[in-house]
Amino acid sequence: MYYIFFAVSLIITISAQIYVNSSYNKYSKVKTNSGETGEKVARKILDTAGLDDVAVLETTGILSDHYDPRHKAVFLSSGNFHGSSVGAASVAAHECGHAIQHQQKYVFMSIRAALVPFVNISSYAGYIAIVLGCILGSFNLIWLGILAECVILIFQLITLPVEFNASHRALKILEKDNYLTKKELSGGKTVLRAAALTYVASVATTLIEILRLILLYGRRND
Repeated sequence: MYYIFFAVSLIITISAQIYVNSSYNKYSKVKTNSGETGEKVARKILDTAGLDDVAVLETTGILSDHYDPRHKAVFLSSGNFHGSSVGAASVAAHECGHAIQHQQKYVFMSIRAALVPFVNISSYAGYIAIVLGCILGSFNLIWLGILAECVILIFQLITLPVEFNASHRALKILEKDNYLTKKELSGGKTVLRAAALTYVASVATTLIEILRLILLYGRRND
């Protein structure tokens, strides 16, 4: 039974990653009609939204793009920063969507930010508690670990509307301000949909892990 849970979790994670990579790789090769780089698209979107104080910076890695609310900066991976593809424009607009959420105090983003310290603690303390609980035969420690996993699950669930909303904002901006043509916008939707599925996959795998731990606890408690 435990192997089945592990296999399902692994399949979900790998499938989501393959889908996002294949979608992004496809549309990172499709040049936009405007020819504007991801950096220029992001800069224009932010300036239009009155966020001229938010920087657009280059970062290393592939699909390492993110918005940092602490430093008020949109970080774009090199390919998206310099690239003028449908994928680059879509990712840049998505990260700007997060900056706009921050500006407008989007409720789910605020809740998510408040949970970050608890999640950081839970991600380490939870597994330690579970391992120690199994070694020492302490059901209380095992349940503490399961509760820590539940905190992570809640965080991931709250992340879903944050990500979906950022993508929704991005697509509206890309269409309204003509950053992408209608044909290009279809590709942008594919890229952002694939990226969103990775967060859905994270929720599913965490939920499976919690169920596996509950079954493990029940077995040891018999």
